[in-house]
Amino acid sequence: MVAMVVPSVFAAFDKDGDGKVSASDLRCGMAATLGEDVSEEEAAVILAAVDADGDGLLTQEEFSRLAAGAHEEDDVDVRQRCLREAFGMYASSSTEATMTTMITPASLRRTLSRLGSHELGVDECTAMICRFDLDGDGALSFDEFQVMMMA
Repeated sequence: MVAMVVPSVFAAFDKDGDGKVSASDLRCGMAATLGEDVSEEEAAVILAAVDADGDGLLTQEEFSRLAAGAHEEDDVDVRQRCLREAFGMYASSSTEATMTTMITPASLRRTLSRLGSHELGVDECTAMICRFDLDGDGALSFDEFQVMMMA
């Protein structure tokens, strides 16, 4: 059973008082209470990780799960889902017969540009990828991305 968050904490995030926390509410609440500035996309990924009913909104129980870090057995699943969603934001499918999904320097550059990061050249993105490119293929697989995110 998930320990419930103090109702006033939930209410602080639920700005319109509808009993649900949206990605926008979550983003604003994190900035106000934690001083963390997250993008709409990041807030949506965080919300999706604990949105049990899939309605795109958090109930107080779902919010409590987020605040508590989820159950230990669910924690691995939540972390995997978040990592897969984040990986998907950066990855591009290759045109090879295997159709593997990888983060390439070009896909990294494109996504960072969309997220508002300053313009990085392909050389800088290649250097970023090389640090965690364990098999030396010039791109990050999901497993390599996971190692990078856990570092």
